[in-house]
Amino acid sequence: MKLDILAFGAHPDDVELGAGGILATHAAAGKKVGIVDLTRGEMGTRGTPELRDAEATEAAKILGCVVRENLCMPDGQVGYDHESQLLVAKMVRKYQPDIVIMNAPTDRHPDHGRASRLVEEACFISGLHKIELDENGEKLAPWRPKTMYKYLQFYNLNPDLIVDISAGFEQKLASIKAHSSQFYDPHSNEPETVIASKGFLDSVVARAQDWGRIIGAAYAEPLITVRHVGVEDLTALK
Repeated sequence: MKLDILAFGAHPDDVELGAGGILATHAAAGKKVGIVDLTRGEMGTRGTPELRDAEATEAAKILGCVVRENLCMPDGQVGYDHESQLLVAKMVRKYQPDIVIMNAPTDRHPDHGRASRLVEEACFISGLHKIELDENGEKLAPWRPKTMYKYLQFYNLNPDLIVDISAGFEQKLASIKAHSSQFYDPHSNEPETVIASKGFLDSVVARAQDWGRIIGAAYAEPLITVRHVGVEDLTALK
């Protein structure tokens, strides 16, 4: 299955928070989008891996994803060793995305920055013809995405591109809430965390509104480019 956009996240819910609106709006426009989570988020204070698996599946449906996979890397120990690079490269070759979106280059959670470097390097390795990878005994052809982007997370980094997600913001918010074990729930008896506070959920809305304000949209998500972006029509830009 060839995808137009493949988004990677170190943990289930990373993609929803950083690029959920982008996936939802593109899926609604007929593009094929998918998610690959590197870990099951098993080190999270709240919830269980099994519960988080179910939440991730539901969130993917809300966003309109045609596929969601989990590489089951150890949470809190995401690295960019060659073995990990090959696991990610296999996903890139399997789904042949034109666009790959990944974690922020640096962030509050150390896994995020490491995952960002891992996916970026794996996209290069995926294009090397002398590296052989297979899926169920079938050889996977070399593939590199046309473009790569990094979404913002906890830290306010300077983006290169801001995407209007007004049409998909409600799906973004619903997909985040689908991870109910992780975010604000006034009836939960589990320990409160930074992201489980009401203030954090409110900030998701406020940040999307503020990025939208900058480009004259109701809601938006910012991206950092891995390479320079080229356009043919300047009038198509906001």
